[in-house]
Amino acid sequence: MVQFVQTNPFEMAQAQLDECARIMDLDPGVHRILRVPAREIHVAIPVRMDDGSLQVFQGFRVQYNDAKGPTKGGIRFHPEETIDTVRALAAWMTWKCGVMDLPLGGAKGGVICNPKEMSPGELERLSRGYIRAVYPLVGPDKDIPAPDVYTNPQIMAWMMDEYSKIAGKNQFGVITGKPLSVGGSKGRDKATAWGGMVTIREAARVLGLDLAQATIAIQGYGNAGYYAARLARDLFGSKIVAISDSRGAIWKKSGIDPDEALKCKNDTCSVVNLPGTQAISNEDLLELEVDILIPAALENVITEENAPRIRARIVAELANGPTTPEADRILHHNGVHVIPDFLCNAGGVTVSYFEMVQNFYLYFWEEEEVLARLDKKMTTAYHTVLETAKRYNVHMRQAAYVTAVSRVVEAMKLRGWV
Repeated sequence: MVQFVQTNPFEMAQAQLDECARIMDLDPGVHRILRVPAREIHVAIPVRMDDGSLQVFQGFRVQYNDAKGPTKGGIRFHPEETIDTVRALAAWMTWKCGVMDLPLGGAKGGVICNPKEMSPGELERLSRGYIRAVYPLVGPDKDIPAPDVYTNPQIMAWMMDEYSKIAGKNQFGVITGKPLSVGGSKGRDKATAWGGMVTIREAARVLGLDLAQATIAIQGYGNAGYYAARLARDLFGSKIVAISDSRGAIWKKSGIDPDEALKCKNDTCSVVNLPGTQAISNEDLLELEVDILIPAALENVITEENAPRIRARIVAELANGPTTPEADRILHHNGVHVIPDFLCNAGGVTVSYFEMVQNFYLYFWEEEEVLARLDKKMTTAYHTVLETAKRYNVHMRQAAYVTAVSRVVEAMKLRGWV
């Protein structure tokens, strides 16, 4: 398993903002406002378990900044969830919506639980209990949750239904990432990876990299990692030479079939059991000599310690926060083109925004239209960030921050907040 640095994620998010504030010469008062969430709620959720016992789960919802519109962000169910992780993710969601120029602010939610040890009935009662606890703070024009780690479309459907019951009317628009039959959007399942592929395509054009000849390593094989592998093969003809999950990593010089790897994971609980592949460590995967490295799992996996050994030409961050600030500087110095997380993985929130739009006017688009609209938004955002990087002579993450923060600050000024 990969050994990642125990960095406080919110302190990392604040450090990235501080660096951006220095580049922009941001007003100190505005900077102080942007360093902390606008509001957060801690809730206790009582749940009757299948054995008759009553358990109380701790939950959070953080609304970081809503200057550009209602806040938006996922809900995580995880046994090691922390308020600082939720704060950091809410901050990154704010900048993600900013860099994509969406009329939304950033939020995030979480519940400390282990969904792998809970029955469907227990998960439903927990999901409904969470919505009852945060009901006053969320709504289609206030704060719109979505799925995240260990939550899924079924959980979103339960949450939407509970909110609708309390409101006394159908409120499909309060939640995104729902099943299609209750207001979900086509293309949402592959949106994060699709958006990432658009940024990789544009980066490859800038760098003169032939994607048909490119080799790719993917760290993490959940939804984003699997779709990244499949789309890179199907759209570009790229070769996936290494993938990993929480149990280990595998390598195959001639290329790994993404669908065979997914079947192996579903059948055996891990990709490491895929026949014809060589077992390697997660650390080794990150340091392979490949054209494109896609971190699609944990935070803080590229650090000051291993960054000098990263040999990929492009690091495309489908995970949130996979690279520490110290590693950023090393990668930039070594000429590695990093597509930062809140740009690279913004396809998910962008299609969630499209789902909101479709819910509001009760007309739903075909998948081709959803993905075409996503392609246009991601392409525009990538080149805006690239031009900002050139104008300020900074690396891509700093440029993405400058782009996003500038838009949020402009909204705050126009509204008379500062």
